[in-house]
Amino acid sequence: MRLFRQFAAYYRPYWKLFITDMICAIIVSAIDLAFPQILNVVQSGLFQRSGAEIVRLLWIIAVAMVAMYLVRYACQYFITSWGHIMGARMETDMREDLFDQLQRLSFSYYDGHDTGDLTSRMVSDLFDISELAHHGPENYVISGLKIAGSFVLLMLINVPMTLILLAVTAGMIAFSLMQNSRMREAFMDNRRKISGINSRVKDSLSGIRVVQSFGNEPYERRKFARSNGEFLESKTNTYKVMAAFHAGNGLFAGLLYTTVLVSGGYFIAQGTLQIHELAIYALYIGIFMAPIEVLINFTETFQKGFAGFRRFAEILAVEPDIRDSRHAVPLADVRGAITFRNVDFHYADDDALVLNGISLEIPAGQTYALVGPSGAGKTTLCSLIPRFYDATGGEVLVDGINVNDVTVRSLRGSIGIVQQDVYLFNGTIGDNIAYGRPGASQSEIEAAARSANIHAFIQSLPDGYATPVGEGGVRLSGGQKQRIAIARVFLKDPKILILDEATSALDNESELHIQKALEKLSEGRTTIVIAHRLSTIRSADRIVVMDGARIVDVGTHEQLMQHGGIYARYYALQFDHARAS
Repeated sequence: MRLFRQFAAYYRPYWKLFITDMICAIIVSAIDLAFPQILNVVQSGLFQRSGAEIVRLLWIIAVAMVAMYLVRYACQYFITSWGHIMGARMETDMREDLFDQLQRLSFSYYDGHDTGDLTSRMVSDLFDISELAHHGPENYVISGLKIAGSFVLLMLINVPMTLILLAVTAGMIAFSLMQNSRMREAFMDNRRKISGINSRVKDSLSGIRVVQSFGNEPYERRKFARSNGEFLESKTNTYKVMAAFHAGNGLFAGLLYTTVLVSGGYFIAQGTLQIHELAIYALYIGIFMAPIEVLINFTETFQKGFAGFRRFAEILAVEPDIRDSRHAVPLADVRGAITFRNVDFHYADDDALVLNGISLEIPAGQTYALVGPSGAGKTTLCSLIPRFYDATGGEVLVDGINVNDVTVRSLRGSIGIVQQDVYLFNGTIGDNIAYGRPGASQSEIEAAARSANIHAFIQSLPDGYATPVGEGGVRLSGGQKQRIAIARVFLKDPKILILDEATSALDNESELHIQKALEKLSEGRTTIVIAHRLSTIRSADRIVVMDGARIVDVGTHEQLMQHGGIYARYYALQFDHARAS
């Protein structure tokens, strides 16, 4: 019932359209029920009159029926057109709600969920939900009225025969309800399997360059064939369940017609039913059976739509673990001082500590570098500042305020990040730079590009800033993508900078230009640099050495070299390697 209430809530903005649709459905049902009754009246009272009067009355009946069916045409047109439009609008609302929810969910949710599955829920599931939203209410209203109306009229013709008919119909309903649960399970399994196919396709196509560079097309085909085979198996099972459902209901339909023929003949023989009444009865049986068949056929649409809505509701029910507290306030007048107080962190599905008792003071406006082996927790530590994750112990503060006590939007608005893996959106170079501050002017975009030393390259392109970057930036080199990402941060102009291997994809010449640009950008701002290339951080105010989820040393380059610890060893290895090369 909770799911039904949640589904019904999407009709609320379109209640006028919904009511009009239902009124039209009622009119269509009433007109369909009227024809056999008109025929009954005509045959019992019209043809006993004189020829001239019969012709005159026939003209009146003809005009009335044409008018009646013109009304039916208008109502059916409204149901088919605006009913579908209402369903499409509801689908749009649901898709927006789902997209908004996906935007709210934090990194931890995406760590455990495949984007191919989420895409399937966004597209395939919502289409089926739209069909249910449109066809569901009108099918139930039209079919329900026709079944109830024809049953009443059948009772007026012959009660005993109708009660026999009711008994067979009750058996048909019981059989349908029993098969319904099997169909619901089958369609949910279908949804899971098609999501698996979507995930497999997305994974393979996103990594197509890796696939082809390793010559692993046959391996990818085998993986896809396995997922495709599982979906085929699921569909095969579904069609068997559907076959049993439709064939069983076809059997009951045949029993209904057999019941009418045998019982009608019996009551005619007994003198309790007239032949013309049996003819009218047969017409109403057609009206009685047609909506039952509609509901039977609609069961597939209902189960697909309901399975889709269940999956849709599952995502909406997820509470984002990163959200504003009730008393959160905007972070204003940011200076950029960052404090970690005895911070611990572990992922929700793993008790192993990624950060263990981290305490660190980063004064406003200074540049701190984080170094250490892979897996030491450097990137995770930086991810706690903009609340991509929340610390599982201790506190993270900006300007002395716990990051959990300020709004996420204002916090992240004060932080600029250039990540190791650069992502560019499918659009133009100008669009991607402007992502740092939507609505920025062209001159501001170009100024940011100049600061990142990418303006000259962009100007050399035939379309300049209007040049498409391709999906994920495939038309650009790694260094070019990195500099566009840096330009994006220049445009944002934040008080806190996090540079996660920001120059890792650059050649030596580009790195020199970028280092100068980053030094300029860092003036008066708090900057945290994650670096493996230690030559790029020698001028940092402090270098923080991490190992085994802890901070093991802090100091300037000269101090750490004198200590002779991990930093000195790494630096010597890199220096020797550079000299040897």
